[in-house]
Amino acid sequence: KFAMVAPDVQIDDGKGTILISSEEGETEANNHRKLSDFGIRNGTRLQADDFLQDYTLLINVLHSEDLEKDVEFEVVGDTPEKVGPKPSEPASKNITNGSDDGAQPSTSTGE
Repeated sequence: KFAMVAPDVQIDDGKGTILISSEEGETEANNHRKLSDFGIRNGTRLQADDFLQDYTLLINVLHSEDLEKDVEFEVVGDTPEKVGPKPSEPASKNITNGSDDGAQPSTSTGE
């Protein structure tokens, strides 16, 4: 839903309990556990970070009995319109002696 590439998700409770890690295998044991196994209930906040995209979300978990049939969750609120990898930084110009006037070093032999 959030187009994250390599997310790290933790409970935003000051303890740093990690639910999902971008490090392969680090949180694999969590895959079959329920949110309630971690003490996540109505009102719990999660923080999801995607370092590769410089993208962070705060997620408020709210319990609902009114979801449509076969719908497990609903995203409510502002979601990013366009998410993708960070644009690469423009190549820096070569500047000699603090000058960027385009002057080139002399090639004369001085004779």
